[in-house]
Parts: sequence; structure tokens; C-alpha cells
Amino acid sequence: MQHNLKTIFVISHSTLTIILFTELVTGIIGNGFMALVHCMDWLRRKKISLVNQILTALAISRIFELCLLFISLVISFSYPDLTTTSRMIQVTCNLWIIVNHFNLWLATCLGVFYFLKIPNFSNSLFLYLKWRVEKVVSVTLLVSLVLLTLNSLLINLEISICINEYQRNITYSFNSYYHTNCHRQMLSLQIIFLSVPFVLSLSTFLLLIFSLWTHHKKMQQHVQGRQDASTTAHFKALQTVIAFLLLYSIFILSVLVQIWKYELLKKNLFILFCQIAYIAFPSFHSYILILGDMKMRRACLSVLWWQKLRKNYVETLDL
Repeated sequence: MQHNLKTIFVISHSTLTIILFTELVTGIIGNGFMALVHCMDWLRRKKISLVNQILTALAISRIFELCLLFISLVISFSYPDLTTTSRMIQVTCNLWIIVNHFNLWLATCLGVFYFLKIPNFSNSLFLYLKWRVEKVVSVTLLVSLVLLTLNSLLINLEISICINEYQRNITYSFNSYYHTNCHRQMLSLQIIFLSVPFVLSLSTFLLLIFSLWTHHKKMQQHVQGRQDASTTAHFKALQTVIAFLLLYSIFILSVLVQIWKYELLKKNLFILFCQIAYIAFPSFHSYILILGDMKMRRACLSVLWWQKLRKNYVETLDL
């Protein structure tokens, strides 16, 4: 019986590890493709729109995040003792906070951009913001940088307190002490900062829903024509924001579960499952953005067509 449980554990651990690394590689490829297409378009046209600037920056930030996670996992598997030192934990936490911050806030800026560009509310404040969408996005990013600074200061303060307490009573490794006494407080602190872009994205989503509903009512009273383009834009923006919110919700839930079921953090399978849950956000959201963009879909089809021609050419040479 014990042997069977051990076998199931090994199989489950191996399966989750494979899924985790597959997610990372898939995410790096998807975000790399998106960044490459937008950069090539920028070089060809000698200019880049605001939405493409956001998408390019988002893709690059996610590449950094996924590469950081990939390297961290490789180090933890190859040199587990290296990741248990106080210095390494502090560096890893700070790097993760920075890359994750830009990942979330750039995606939030994308939602804000869609909200200001697509709906046509008659509210004077909305019109004022709509005409200054670039400034709104810039201010949103500046506010996010203030929150990033505050987040980093609080996290480093928490780690410093943890290190000082540990040095007073060195009974076991810092890694064990950190996960026993400090990790839950840090996760709770992260939830506060993670909730800010989530609430902002949820607000833009609800306002987009309201705008689509009012637009649909107007369409029922007029002949369908030019309004169809607005409806299509609404639906595309809603699809992007819905996907963002769903993946973001999974991301936050994975952190909340770690706080509520903190004792499970000692189990490797639970840690792997949580990592798979929150890596899904930066990995799969890029493919949703690619599928929702005509230019990106065409570029993707061109690559697939080129790969098919190349394969056929190689097979012809072999014959």
C-alpha cells in the first residue's frame, strides 16, 4: 500500500512538473511571437500606436517573468540549497514583485485603453478622459510605480524583520524559519497590492458591459450599418478583458489558497499545483491576445504556412 502511494506521488509530481515547464515554454514562445510581430511592424512603419506599445511592453514583461520563473525552478531542482539562503529569498522576492507588477498593470492599462477608446458615453468626464487616453495610461503607470515602490519597501521591511528574528534564535535553516513565520504575512501583503489592478480591471469590464448594452438598445431602434463595427469592437474588448479577469482570478485564488491552507505549502504537489495555476495567467493570456488581433492571426498563419512549405521542401530533398 505504501509502495503504491509512493508510486502515485512520483507519477503525480513528474506530471505536474512536465505541465509546469510546458506552460513556461509555451508562454515564452507566445509572448516572444507577439513582441516580435509588433517590433517588426514598428520598424517597418517607423511608428507604433499606443495599444501596440502596451501590448509590446506587456509581452516583454511576461517574457522576463516566465524566464525568471524558469531559471528559479531549474536552480531549485538542481541546487536546492542555493534557494534557501536569506539573500537568495530576498532577491527572488524582489525580482518576482517587479516583473509580476508590470505584467498585471500593463494588462490593466490595456483594459483601460479599450474602455476609453471603444464606448461612446456622453458623460463630460468620460469624454475628457477619452480625448486624453495617452495621458490616462501614463498616469495609471505612474500610480502603479508608486504602489510598486510601497510594495517593495514593505516586503523588504518584512524580510529584514524576519532575518533579525531568525538571527536571534538560529535553531534550523532560514528557509524553514521563513516559511513558518514570514511567508504567510508576505502573501497577505501581496493580496492587497494584487487587488488594486483587479478592481480597476473589473470596473472597466462592467462599464464595457454597460456600454455594449446601451449600444445594443440603440441598434434596435436604428437600421444596422455603421454600428456593427462598434459592436464587434465591444465584443473583442470584452473577450480580452474576460480572459484577463478569469486568468487573473485563478492567479489570485492560487495565492489565497496558499494563505488559507498554509500547512499544505510543506507539500511539494500543492506548491507545484499553485505554480501551474498562476503561471497560466502570463502564459495563456498572450494566445488570447494573438487570436483576438487580425494582424497577429495573419502573422501566425504565415509562420505556420512557412513551416509547412519548409517541411514539404525538406521531404522533397530526402526523396
